[in-house]
This record gives sequence, C-alpha cells and structure tokens, in this order.
Amino acid sequence: MRNRRIAKTLSHRYIAVTPARRRDNEKNMKRPDRAGAIAASRPAPAPPALKIPFVEFVALAAAMMAMTAMSIDIMLPALPDIGAALGVSTENDRQLIVILYMAGFAIGQLIYGPISDRVGRKPALMAGLAIFIVGSIAAVMSQSFAALLAARVVQGFGAASPRVVAVAVVRDLYSGRQMARVMSFAMMTFIIIPVFAPSVGQALMHFGDWRWTFYALLFMAAALAAWTAARLPETAAAAVEGAIPLTLPQSFKATVTNRQTMGYGAASGVIFGSLLAYVASAQQVFVGVFGMGDEFPIFFGAVASVMAAASFVNARLVGTLGMRRVSHTALVGFFASSIVLAAASELGLAGIAVFVVLMASAFFFFGLIAPNFNALAMEPQGGNAGMASSIVGSLSTAIGAVCGAVIGRAFDGSVTPLALGFAACAALAFAMLLAIEGHVGLFGRASLTKA
Repeated sequence: MRNRRIAKTLSHRYIAVTPARRRDNEKNMKRPDRAGAIAASRPAPAPPALKIPFVEFVALAAAMMAMTAMSIDIMLPALPDIGAALGVSTENDRQLIVILYMAGFAIGQLIYGPISDRVGRKPALMAGLAIFIVGSIAAVMSQSFAALLAARVVQGFGAASPRVVAVAVVRDLYSGRQMARVMSFAMMTFIIIPVFAPSVGQALMHFGDWRWTFYALLFMAAALAAWTAARLPETAAAAVEGAIPLTLPQSFKATVTNRQTMGYGAASGVIFGSLLAYVASAQQVFVGVFGMGDEFPIFFGAVASVMAAASFVNARLVGTLGMRRVSHTALVGFFASSIVLAAASELGLAGIAVFVVLMASAFFFFGLIAPNFNALAMEPQGGNAGMASSIVGSLSTAIGAVCGAVIGRAFDGSVTPLALGFAACAALAFAMLLAIEGHVGLFGRASLTKA
C-alpha cells in the first residue's frame, strides 16, 4: 500500500515536468494579462555572489542613497545667502530649492528602474550621475533664482539614479528580513553623512559663498562615479537568470497591481513627507524660532543622528520580530511623539530642549519605519526590482514632496504646524496599513512567521 502511494506521488511529479506540461506553462506565463501573477509566482532567484566585501557593499549602497540627503542638507545653512544673492523676497520661497529638487527626483525615478532592468544597473547609474554633474555645474553658474531652481530640478533628476539602483541592487542580492537588515545597515551608514552635512555647509560658507556647496556636490558625484565604476558588481542579469523576462507593460502592471508594493510605497511617501517638511523648515525653526544661529547644524545633526541608532536597532530586531511588527509599532510611537510635541507647543512648553527631545524621539521611530516599509514594498518584486524600485521610489517621493510642501509652507513662527503635520502623516499612513493588511495583519499578528 505504501509503495503504491509512493509510485502515485512520483507519477504526479513526473507528469508535472513533462515537455507538454512545460510548454503549456510557458505559454500561460507569456500572457500579458497575467503579468502580476507571473511576477508573484516566480521563485526567488538565487542571489549572485557578492564580489566585494559586505562592509564595502553596504557603504557603497549607503553612499548612493545618501546623494539626495547630502544634496539637500549641505545647503541648508546657505539658504539665507542664496535668497539674498538672488533676490528672493519671500522667506518661504527658499523652500523651493528643496521642493523642486525633490520634484525632479520623483520624475527621474520613473526612468532609471526600467532602464536598469534591461541595460544593467551600472550603465543606468552612470547616466544619472552624469546628469547630476551637469545640474551641479548649472547651479554653480546660476545668475538668477529661476536658473538655480531649474538646475535643482536637473540635479534631482540625476540623483534619482543612485537611489533607484541602490534599492534594486539590494533587492537583487537579498530578500525578506535579510533585505530589511541590509537596508537598515545602509540607512545607518548613509544617515551619518547628512548628519554632518549642515556643518560642512556652514564651514564652506565661512570660506566661500553659497556656490561652494554646489562645488562640493560636484566633487561628491564625481567620486561616487569613480567608486561605483571600479567596485560595484552588476547584478541585474543574475537576478533574472532563468526567468521569462517581462515586457515593459507587463513589468509595470506587475508592480502597480500588487497591493503590498503600492500600499507600502504610498505609506512610505506619507512618512517621508514628514522628514522632508522637517528638512525644508529646519533652518527657520532652529534659527528663527529658537535663535540658534551658527549652532543650527549641531542641533540639526543631533536630531538626525538618532535615525542611525534606530537603524542599528532595527537590524537586530527585524530578524526576530519581523518587519510588520517593528514598523507598525514604531508608527504608533511616531504619532504619539508628534501629538505630545504639538500639545507642548500650544501650551508654550516647547523650548529648544523639549523640541529636540521629542523630535529626536519621532525620528528614532522613523528609523524603525522607513527601511521596513521600503523592504515590504519591494519584497513581492523579485526579478522585477528595477521597475518596482522606480515606481515605488517615484510614488513615495511625489507623495512626500506634496506632504512636505504643505506642512513646510504652513510654518507660522512656531513648531505647532510641523508637529501636527507629523501626526497627520502618521495617522494617514496607519489608515493605509489598515487597508493593506486588515486589522488581523497589523503588528504582524496574522502569522508568527510573517515578515
């Protein structure tokens, strides 16, 4: 009896791999209307061998991801001088230097992912860095505020490439909780750079004028291009080896029809909007509200540095608790910190110490949210990482730019609009999670083994 059952099982296994069955499966997989099912059902590709030390790879991925943060934070101390030199009469208009950069960044992310899926990660990266260098040169040569804003859009468009490629390469090499751990280490490393960026910008302003910040960005882009050209492994071909390639429409559909990918991408954007609002208005808050002056970079860096600590904590927690449980719980903490700050501001208790402590608490929780939301968005997209990274990145950046602009331009001389904006972002993100996961899936309760 036992032998008959074994024979029957083997017979079914044999039928499942007959040439006729294989041809039928291949025909079904080529149907465009099954693009989402194709991507979802693909087995996870074997990760290619990492040909450089892991520490160097994390540092390289972090440097690529840090391009955007560096391109914003280094010039924050220069915003008043830029406004004075180029005749910007309205203080809040200076925020356009940040917002329009992010607009170019959002548009660019739609381009580089599909290109990197087909021509490779490194060629797409090099093209973007070249565009960033052109934008930096244009910024240095700007004689009007409009010309500078146009150069910032070009810079943002070019900077989208290292961000998209970094996420795609990480997804090519890792999946699941391990991907979240790598993203956490990369985030921990790249946060160190923008923490010191305002101080670098402040030092540049002492030795030269605001154009020196763009010379620094030009040098950084050239150095990153040289480093990646020499050391970054090509992972795109290895990631899809043995898989039936999707056409562009199929690849696009496989991304935008995936509930988890789009839901967590949108939630990432809402939370990113709070960070962008803080960055855009930080100079006004620390200098205008609290009168920090030259001490502004120190306080800015102190608040941002907690995200590096949070990324380290996340890398240790996510392997045992899972991405959902860590990030969903942190979102509640982010909301609570924001509400307490808003209340303190309304009661007249939000001095510099209270503001720094509560803002640092919010950004500690942010450091537990961001890498996990990104990893959860990318998790279903094995073999489609370039397109998915483009769409998720563009979606989250566009949403973040809108949220950040609304919150930032609501600045009224106090920290209340910023705190309430943070709370609103957290509430909206939580509503999105509820729509994606349902109440059972929140906090990873659906399954003890769930990501």
